[in-house]
Amino acid sequence: MNKIILKNGIYGGLAVSAVMGYVTYSMKENPNMEPSMALGFGSMIVAFLFVLFGILQQKKANNDQISFGAAFKTGLLITLITSTIYVLVWLFIYYNIFPDFIEKYSEIALKNLSGAELSKAKEEMEFYKKAYESPFGVIGLTYMEILPLGIVFTLIYSVVGAFLLKKKQ
Repeated sequence: MNKIILKNGIYGGLAVSAVMGYVTYSMKENPNMEPSMALGFGSMIVAFLFVLFGILQQKKANNDQISFGAAFKTGLLITLITSTIYVLVWLFIYYNIFPDFIEKYSEIALKNLSGAELSKAKEEMEFYKKAYESPFGVIGLTYMEILPLGIVFTLIYSVVGAFLLKKKQ
């Protein structure tokens, strides 16, 4: 595997995992604290900047030329590495530090709801609790948090790297 891909994937994974670790630690220490969706997604967006950096570094290493396919492949591999690090860190945190996370999260998610909203949210939380009974469920749900966003950014950055930043000959 290319050093550029590996390096940027690791940096992205460490960036998003550091924030996840901080938020999880804060949630564990302050049981009434609601996790910040904005902070979580913001950290993912920052992590996926490494996809753009990697595509631009690959382009520079290839005489300032990169096809959409090559840019997409580079970005997708960086996204997969970033996402896998995120999943592995979450597995460690969940099974070793915060095994009652899903129960605590459910309590927080349901506490201010009522009526139809509460009923729908309870069903959703039951789905998550059931999925969290298996490591494969935890892995699948955790990838679903980060991977789709990474693929969207990979597509955008591939277009930017291959077409919008094209040097005029």
